[in-house]
Amino acid sequence: MAPRARVATYKVCWVGGCFSSDILKGMEVAVADGVDVLSLSLGGGTSDYYRDSIAVGAYSAMERGIFVSCSAGNAGPGAASLTNGAPWITTVGAGTLDRDFPAYVTLGNGNKYNGVSLYNGKQLPTTPVPFVYAGNASNSSMGALCMTGTLIPAKVAGKIVLCDRGTNARVQKGFVVRDAGGAGMVLANTAANGEELVADAHILPGAGVGERAGNAMRTYASSDPKPTANIVFAGTKVGIQPSPVVAAFSSRGPNTVTRGILKPDLIAPGVNILAAWSGSVGPSGIAGDDRRTSFNIISGTSMSCPHVSGLAALLRSAHQDWSRRR
Repeated sequence: MAPRARVATYKVCWVGGCFSSDILKGMEVAVADGVDVLSLSLGGGTSDYYRDSIAVGAYSAMERGIFVSCSAGNAGPGAASLTNGAPWITTVGAGTLDRDFPAYVTLGNGNKYNGVSLYNGKQLPTTPVPFVYAGNASNSSMGALCMTGTLIPAKVAGKIVLCDRGTNARVQKGFVVRDAGGAGMVLANTAANGEELVADAHILPGAGVGERAGNAMRTYASSDPKPTANIVFAGTKVGIQPSPVVAAFSSRGPNTVTRGILKPDLIAPGVNILAAWSGSVGPSGIAGDDRRTSFNIISGTSMSCPHVSGLAALLRSAHQDWSRRR
């Protein structure tokens, strides 16, 4: 957002998590270093502000004219699910862009369903591929979720496997399907996610579909004696409308600490964002081989918060005579 900005980075999170003392110390050092904007893609608490370390640190920064932008959280769509609700923090929710990555799943009965995917590897055969619901090819009551070790290889080998979304990481389910010999994967939403679609960079031909499509596919896979399917990937499409739309995962208000303060303050792009991450664990929860910085498509209010931080940096640069107080 602000390509010529000077960026100072303060590490406050570790393998064991992000501790309040580290966060507060990082904010203290940043203030002492004279930053203009503080961007925190971190979750604060919902307790009284004087007990919330991020709120305390942000207040000190605000007193010195520093703009503080924080993620609202990814606990939506339930009400009162946001964090970082202090009045002196700009609390950022997540919305969509007018860009999509469509994929189409066609069943053997001729029905076609819209989905999304970032898969760009070897394609499936153009002929129909055997199709199976993971819940019918598992040795566990959790098998429908494609949890590690739950799929029976003899029942999924060479087939497109329909997995339920939830519990384990979305991309990780593809590893489970691949390791069991599956040829592809359809990731179907349950009621918890409804029709919201989040594109993923799958490691085998895979697509995410909404709850209604998932229900139809489960019925088909369980009722047809020889179910088949295929997945076609359509690349990138722009000009998608309506846009922006608030992401289902984006945390909602009201502000439980101060109900008279409307939160989140605004939304920014937070769905299917090209972003960098660094560490031994990737953004989808998959362990990496090293700690090099990589790029991936990621969704979350951790993506939307930096958009607002960058805009604040641009605005401050363009209007240096403006008051630094909110």
